[in-house]
Amino acid sequence: MSAPAPSELAFVPFVSVDNMMKLVHRIGIETMLSGIADYVEEDFRRWELFDKTPRVASHSKEGVIELMPTSDGETYGFKYVNGHPKNTKEGLQTVTAFGLLADVYTGYPVLVTEMTVLTALRTAATSAVVAKYLSPKGAHTMAMIGNGAQSEFQALAMKEICGINTLRLYDVDPKATEKLMRNLEGRGLTLQACKSAEEAALGAQIITTCTADKQNATVLSDNMVGTGVHINAIGGDCPGKTELASGILTRSDVFVEYPPQTRIEGEIQQMPEDFPVTEIWKVITGQAEGRKDERQITLFDGVGFATEDFSALRYVRDQLKGTGLYHDLDMLADPDDPRDLFGMVMRAEPESGDAA
Repeated sequence: MSAPAPSELAFVPFVSVDNMMKLVHRIGIETMLSGIADYVEEDFRRWELFDKTPRVASHSKEGVIELMPTSDGETYGFKYVNGHPKNTKEGLQTVTAFGLLADVYTGYPVLVTEMTVLTALRTAATSAVVAKYLSPKGAHTMAMIGNGAQSEFQALAMKEICGINTLRLYDVDPKATEKLMRNLEGRGLTLQACKSAEEAALGAQIITTCTADKQNATVLSDNMVGTGVHINAIGGDCPGKTELASGILTRSDVFVEYPPQTRIEGEIQQMPEDFPVTEIWKVITGQAEGRKDERQITLFDGVGFATEDFSALRYVRDQLKGTGLYHDLDMLADPDDPRDLFGMVMRAEPESGDAA
């Protein structure tokens, strides 16, 4: 007896890293960043529909492994992601990830995909959505402090969505800055390598900090931040890891995704529990003020939240139709009789003489 062939219900579309990269090139990276940003903004506008919980984190001295779940009541999504800053010294990525969407009505998965590339895209898209609402009018110059794996995505999203045309760059490793400048050559940005974070911040209307080391550090000190700037603090986050001097927080209006998560692992973990913050979804929906005047310092304490991954997963699902850029995984058991899973397994027994 031959094993029964899987039914259509057994298959779940899977987007590999190779196919994700092909999708980026088919759509165009700036167009894809803009498209994900639209989905992120749309889901912030639907914020009250979503299940919300701080991500489930397993910390070790080497890094962190996290699960990030949410649902809008019709579709469920989660992301598995790690953050291991020591990995680059071993030739490995600091961050790797994969994600899943499922139909709430049946519980059946409808998409599985790599999310190492997709997380970089969604993080950059989210940064640009926030900056669109909080940056000073006419901002054109951004300081990028930390020029690692996320930096090019951040730069292109800010160019596409916020009109940034000049980047002032600093990293403790000059080779990271050289890499960024090489990768972004010819993409319509003026690139300026700087010898310090302080030099990079000079003349910038937007300052983005994007570092990975798992420790409290002063990447940006109080004296580097003048009036009127917007700060995107979006580096890898966890308890005991910060990038900004606490004095910057006291001078700024601070905006966050989900306060219960940000108070655990964001910049505001340095501050008292009653330190005032504004949820960014309220700014996007007009329920709270964002930038009020030219002298205000606005600060996005971005740690990444599950709704943003949900948005990116929705975007990919919607773009896949007709592309063929996925593999069907035989992932779900689908017996003819839903009550006879055992029978399905037994009918798959190899015939006598078949290879084991």
